[in-house]
Amino acid sequence: MKKKTDERPIFVIGHKNPDTDSVCAAIAYAELKRQISGKNYIAARCGHLNEETHYVLDRFGVQPPVYITDVRAQVRDMDMHTLYGDSALLSLNKAGELMHEADVVTLCITENGKLSGIVTSDDIVRAYMDAYDDRVLSKARTPYENIIETLDGKLIAGDSSFVMDSGKVVIAAGSPETLEDSIEEGDLVILGNRYDTQLCAIEMGAGCLIICDGARVAASITKLALEKGTGIIVSPHNTFTVARLIHQSLPVSFIMKREGLISFRMDEYIEDIEPTMKQMRHRYFPVLDKRDNFVGMISRRNFMGVKKKQLILVDHNEKSQAVRGMEDAEILEIIDHHRLGTVNTLSPVFFRNQPLGSSSTIIYEMYNEHNVSISPEIAGLLLSAILSDTLMYRSPTCTEIDRIAGEKLAGIAGVDPVNFAREMFRAGANLEKKTADEIIRQDFKRFSIGEKTIGIGQINAMDTEELNNIREKVLPEFAKMREKTGLDMIFFLLTDIIGENSEVLFDGKDSDWVIQNAFTGVPEDDRIAMLPGVVSRKKQFLPAILEVMQG
Repeated sequence: MKKKTDERPIFVIGHKNPDTDSVCAAIAYAELKRQISGKNYIAARCGHLNEETHYVLDRFGVQPPVYITDVRAQVRDMDMHTLYGDSALLSLNKAGELMHEADVVTLCITENGKLSGIVTSDDIVRAYMDAYDDRVLSKARTPYENIIETLDGKLIAGDSSFVMDSGKVVIAAGSPETLEDSIEEGDLVILGNRYDTQLCAIEMGAGCLIICDGARVAASITKLALEKGTGIIVSPHNTFTVARLIHQSLPVSFIMKREGLISFRMDEYIEDIEPTMKQMRHRYFPVLDKRDNFVGMISRRNFMGVKKKQLILVDHNEKSQAVRGMEDAEILEIIDHHRLGTVNTLSPVFFRNQPLGSSSTIIYEMYNEHNVSISPEIAGLLLSAILSDTLMYRSPTCTEIDRIAGEKLAGIAGVDPVNFAREMFRAGANLEKKTADEIIRQDFKRFSIGEKTIGIGQINAMDTEELNNIREKVLPEFAKMREKTGLDMIFFLLTDIIGENSEVLFDGKDSDWVIQNAFTGVPEDDRIAMLPGVVSRKKQFLPAILEVMQG
């Protein structure tokens, strides 16, 4: 039997430490792509949601994107042989046929969907070559169904569900007188059309008669067999062929391997299982899902046909900000509003980068370009992202296009953008239950500048009291975080949305020098500096830092 395979998904995913724009953009763009193409686009995230984004998703009744931490190729991305035997009672003959038709040398045997054993073509050959035991069919508790199927037979007496659990295999080649000494109760007797031989076998208590050459069976013989509980199977094959085939009716349970099976899980990464596959002499390995259900089997040859994860990146194009394993995935599109970063692709991709305040503004425009209507829920998400990234239209990154998009989306979502923005930012600044590390990582991005790697985080709030509480909590943690993450410098912006200014906290060798040279009028304090009028990390803070560090 073969299992069905599902359509592979295409993940629409934002950056690490996702903010509201990256999450909402992923959800909205995945929905747009599904409507346009009908394909399986799935919104994803590679980090935990912050309080602001939680509020937004709850407010509009939308489920969070799926959580993915690594997009390296997994076992699920390999071509699999989905062939399997669905019962340990399967005959060796049938198992061999299945393997031959599928051109494989291994068959996984399942019981109720669970892997119960493995049988190989070598196992079947050895069993056939070692066929010296005339009681092997009863030892293996061979079902009559197997015998009938293997011999292309027809049951004319007895029950096909019977199991041969006693006796031996006998070829009735002699006279009835000589057979009396060789046939025992429960034996399976292979014979021809001789009435007296058939009668003798039944009277001696044979368990089943195999009548060869498709010979007609007398009604009296059938009646007696039914009275005595003897089965009768008529096969079209001659005695030689029946004797040769009968051993192949053994159930695979008799020879299959049950213990010490090496299997892999669908979610295991290929680079992790490759050493094991190379060390073992097995040709094929079973694959199981999270519930231990059999899915398929793989071989070393399947490494050649690995299907890379397919991604669409939104709200970023920096390798340091992307999900782990991004370089091993197939990037189909990039939708972003940041500077050009370090993402490299093997082939051309659809890349849309516009100098707007939010990636979600770009996606709003794409809905309009494709004449796709926007639901109130999607409109609410897109509006939230625009308000968040433009700091309620106060950021210098905000454009007239962002404002117009926000107005249109607010109308579709049925919300007052000013009141909603205040509620959203208050929810985002409510960090009392968060640890210092969680607060720092809430909206934190890594950047590579020459030989240096820096991290820039940002927290937005509606008043200075909220920011003061955050400052006291996070300032002592920067040195520990740098050591743990390998960053050379950390900069952390505490942005007052209403006051339209930021306080920057910084740590790391030469970080004070960078701040003092990037911004005028900064006092010589090695940990904190006030930056009047600076509210945008992307357009105001990062460019000033880059100019100093690259100069």
